[in-house]
Amino acid sequence: MFKEFKTFAMRGNVLDMAVGIIIGAAFGTIVSSLVNDIIMPPIGIVLGNIDFKNLFFVIKAGTAAAAPYLTIEDAQKAGAVTLNYGRFVNTIMTFLIVAFSVFLLVKGMNAAKKTDTEAAAVFAEKTCPHCATKIPLQANRCPNCTSDLAQI
Repeated sequence: MFKEFKTFAMRGNVLDMAVGIIIGAAFGTIVSSLVNDIIMPPIGIVLGNIDFKNLFFVIKAGTAAAAPYLTIEDAQKAGAVTLNYGRFVNTIMTFLIVAFSVFLLVKGMNAAKKTDTEAAAVFAEKTCPHCATKIPLQANRCPNCTSDLAQI
């Protein structure tokens, strides 16, 4: 069983997937920082000095300290139950940026793959039925025996 697991784990696809997950996690933290530290503060200023990280509703007041609470951390220290919708907005923004980035990556990879297949088609060959030499797929006449290939 260990030998089978080793064979499975050492396949190229599994290693590629592991590298992708690690890079994806790192990319996710970068995008989170981009949203929390770069994008949302100016949006908050435009909307009237709103700090999205501290937008919340108190569902149940805490027992250690009375409301109002200025931050989510203050509310949680007081034992309050909160609905943190500002953090949810930040998470949605992070998801949208990651999803758009992945879309652009896949679109670029598909465009590169299409270009590769088009290039391969240009260099594809066929065999002349008269002299059995390799000639370009688009050829209408064999350059070796000068046979007309348009009729074939």
